[in-house]
Amino acid sequence: MVSSSHEAMHRFFEKDTVALIRNFERLFRISFPEPRDIAVLNTDLTEIEPVERRVDSLVRVDTDEGDFLLVLEAQGKKDERKRGSWAYYLSYLHEKYQCQPVLIVLSQSRSTARWAARPIRFGLPGWASVTVRPLVLGPDNVPVITSEEQAAQDPSLAALSAITHGKGRGAAAILKAVAAGLERVDPESAAVLAMLVEAGLADAEARKVWREIMSTMHYFFRHPVAEKVREEGREEGREEGREEGRLEDRAEMTLQILEWRGLTVPDVVRDRVLACADSAQLTVWAERAVHVADAADIFLPSPA
Repeated sequence: MVSSSHEAMHRFFEKDTVALIRNFERLFRISFPEPRDIAVLNTDLTEIEPVERRVDSLVRVDTDEGDFLLVLEAQGKKDERKRGSWAYYLSYLHEKYQCQPVLIVLSQSRSTARWAARPIRFGLPGWASVTVRPLVLGPDNVPVITSEEQAAQDPSLAALSAITHGKGRGAAAILKAVAAGLERVDPESAAVLAMLVEAGLADAEARKVWREIMSTMHYFFRHPVAEKVREEGREEGREEGREEGRLEDRAEMTLQILEWRGLTVPDVVRDRVLACADSAQLTVWAERAVHVADAADIFLPSPA
């Protein structure tokens, strides 16, 4: 099953593509034309069954200087098969959409980020027929932001800093800075960034710290993460309440995965997921939510 940390790494920029462009211009010292329009596209790159290929997130950016596809891939560990897949993705997307694909890889691992940044070359020695040069965001080039002033200047970059570096002894300082930065933006944007940070933190202790911080934020009062913290506090010591909370969390995560992937979630699907009291069934649906092309397909029986 794809982890919430994996999802958050690429959904982060799907939700705030303008911040992505602004930050990778600064971090990579390259220029990108001013966006005229931005649209999240279907990530399914399947051509012929049963071979199925999907990118993590796909965003189209139209500019006066041309149209671009931002191909966002969250990479948790080294996988040599990905190098061939990435070249395929870019070629296929260029042919399908007739605009320039840009591969952006995001990783919380320093060694994985360095591996992903190596150019991918296919062809003769000294004469590559295909060269792929990913733009990689990772611990080496995403700054560690612990200053509230810095976080307030760019809350999106501060949130990315938390996801990338939010573990170990330094996590608390980063998370406090992010929280201070979120107080400077509108409540809706703050809630989205807060949810992505919650999902993106791979360290359990860091997630605990983040939930404690978020439970006190006024704009966050009705956000699912804050509600989960309050519910756990009210039901502490009562197993029935804790189990109910776990089921609600799993149901909400299933629906969030579908929504983060850009799928429409009809009321009939939402109601059935939220009404489910079977933990194992919710786990199956959450796993299917990562791959299905239609939200209702999570209910289809598994192939024999």
